[in-house]
Amino acid sequence: MKIIETSFTVDGFTLKGTLHLPDALMPPLVIGSHGLEGSRSSAKQMLLSKVLPANQIAFFRFDHRGCGESQGRFIDDTSLEKRSNDFCAAVGHILGMGVTSDRIALFGSSMGGATCINAWQDLEHAGYRLQGAVLCASPVNTKTIKRIPLAGNDKRPALSLDFFKNNLLYDLSDQAKALHHVMIFHGRADEIVPVENAERLYAAMKEPKEMILHDGGDHQMTDRTHQQDFEQKMISWYKTVFN
Repeated sequence: MKIIETSFTVDGFTLKGTLHLPDALMPPLVIGSHGLEGSRSSAKQMLLSKVLPANQIAFFRFDHRGCGESQGRFIDDTSLEKRSNDFCAAVGHILGMGVTSDRIALFGSSMGGATCINAWQDLEHAGYRLQGAVLCASPVNTKTIKRIPLAGNDKRPALSLDFFKNNLLYDLSDQAKALHHVMIFHGRADEIVPVENAERLYAAMKEPKEMILHDGGDHQMTDRTHQQDFEQKMISWYKTVFN
């Protein structure tokens, strides 16, 4: 596997990313979007960076603006539209490097899943060949969210309720209708994003599609058996959509 550290610019921000290339000529490509408070070093991003190249699929992970090593301030530069712009720019940047094929699939966890849903039609309208996606615990309608993380932590300052109202209030039910070849993972006991979001997303999407609901599963997918199930089925899904 070859690892390439790279950066690209969107809306005046320099974003940092890492491309993982398998030992294959012009492999298909998966591009990932991390969760609200995550980074390109989040657990699922790191997992995909190992297992996808081992299966002859390239993977690109990057830090959205205001996160990880990318420029920006989380509290000022975080919204669904801004993250969608980041994601579309990431796709264009990697394909412009000319080291993968133009067959791409998406990956998103939590808000990263919402970012993929929101960016899907923009990517298709730009002429990109979307083969499918894997989405985990994606908030389709943020009015359903049970627990809003307001307190500060080591990744960001404290947030006000107005921050969420102004930047993260959305319903992607209509956008979800454009999706196809998508596998959904969600925990039935998700304490942040209720499982009804997965059900709404699944109902809206086109075939082929699949939904895996983990009994007792939480938002972070901390159960080891759920993680193993995710890894196995995720790899199989990507290999199928790229065939």
